[in-house]
Amino acid sequence: MSQHSDHSQVIRSWLAAAFTLFLAGTPAHARGPDSVADVAEGLQESVVNISTTQTLKGAQGTTPGTPGTPGPKGSPFEEFFDDFFDDEDSDGVPRKVSSLGSGFVIDPSGLIVTNHHVIEGADEIIVNFTDGTKLKVVKILGHDPKTDLALLKVEPKKPLKAISFGDSSKMRVGDWVMAIGNPFGLGGSVTVGIISATKRDINAGPYDDFLQTDAAINRGNSGGPLFNMEGQVIGVNTAIISPTGGSIGIGFAVPSNSADQVVNQLKQYGETRRGWLGVHVQNVTEEIAQSLGLQEPAGALVAKVSPDSPAADSGIQPSDVILKFDGQPIENMRDLPRAVAATPIGKNVALELLRKGQTVDVNVTVGRLPVDEEAEDIIEDEADVEEDDAESEALPSAREELLGLSIAPLTDELRDQYGIGKTIEGVIITEVKPDSPAAQKNVKAGDVIVEVTQEKVTQPQDVMDRLLAVKRSGRRSVLLLLSDAKGELRFVAVPTS
Repeated sequence: MSQHSDHSQVIRSWLAAAFTLFLAGTPAHARGPDSVADVAEGLQESVVNISTTQTLKGAQGTTPGTPGTPGPKGSPFEEFFDDFFDDEDSDGVPRKVSSLGSGFVIDPSGLIVTNHHVIEGADEIIVNFTDGTKLKVVKILGHDPKTDLALLKVEPKKPLKAISFGDSSKMRVGDWVMAIGNPFGLGGSVTVGIISATKRDINAGPYDDFLQTDAAINRGNSGGPLFNMEGQVIGVNTAIISPTGGSIGIGFAVPSNSADQVVNQLKQYGETRRGWLGVHVQNVTEEIAQSLGLQEPAGALVAKVSPDSPAADSGIQPSDVILKFDGQPIENMRDLPRAVAATPIGKNVALELLRKGQTVDVNVTVGRLPVDEEAEDIIEDEADVEEDDAESEALPSAREELLGLSIAPLTDELRDQYGIGKTIEGVIITEVKPDSPAAQKNVKAGDVIVEVTQEKVTQPQDVMDRLLAVKRSGRRSVLLLLSDAKGELRFVAVPTS
């Protein structure tokens, strides 16, 4: 054999050995992704199937939560999640229907978490375990429709295997998660996916802060746990978006940090006890930010302060912008209700405000949210006040200077004409020029200008003076505080050109 042949043989042997080592060092390519079997095996006995029965009265669809409706009437998730019901005749004869959901054990003594809408209106609730055990729920310890959570009590003959909540704030987009539940009655089903988004707002309520996942979530998964890869519950599966009725990879879970707090309150008090500030807030848009001198939109703009509220007691005023609450930045108005609700009642917290261009620090003692209050009221839409085409004294010559508005002093005659309460003070708008900047912002005849650029106005000349000052300053919009006939306040930033 020649020297050249020997050299070729050595190279071939070296390449073969290197390729063998490469294959041996890349098992994931040979076997696929790592298995989650060990994690799932240790959790399945703590995840339960929940079946409920309910006696219906009347025709199909007339009772909340019955077949043919998209979920419990008034549920914040009725657009997104259908319960899984048996069929029902529509002859009006009372009959029992059943629904299926999921839940999980959080205490060996028999405490189980599920969704409020899974058990709402149920006459009987049965919890089914993976070993075939069936236990009747002896008591609903508490439920919270605003977060769609419920805490149930069963009486086991031996301690149950419980699972614990993890820290949902540590979850990042792209992290692997696993759901276990009872989709379409197929108990013990395991699905895997990733966190698709965090802090998701689906307009379900004031505390929206959902984790979004593409792990398959279907009817019957509702109330079941969403796990991280350490086997901790980081979410409670609650809602899906699905035009087909099945999973399309868009599911939502209540974050464990929120769920843990609610569950602890339900366990301790049988109800939720949320913090309350007592403000009506709206978002700081780019135009409002410019009119306030903010470099970028941030914070929650206070439109109204409830009388005898913690906010009123602490001196918080309309037109204040809440930038920080208890050291936590308020990036937009929806951050505030969540932060306040999670604060212990009676705690004294520091707020950082923007007031007339200056940063102001105030302290407030957080109160308890009254039963008839809806957290910190969020103003998302402009007030809808009917227009009145009647002629009245105005300033037509100043219309172009006044953003397309005709205004007048708020006389008794105009109060009667527009039905404006005696306690409302300001300058009334009697006409709005079509297609003007003010009209595009839904400003209407009958609105009362209370403030211009955070300064109270009582006469038309006050409005003119403030507007001219804004134009001289070079700002591109002017901030108006408007009141409707009922005294409901809202801020509107109207472009000056």
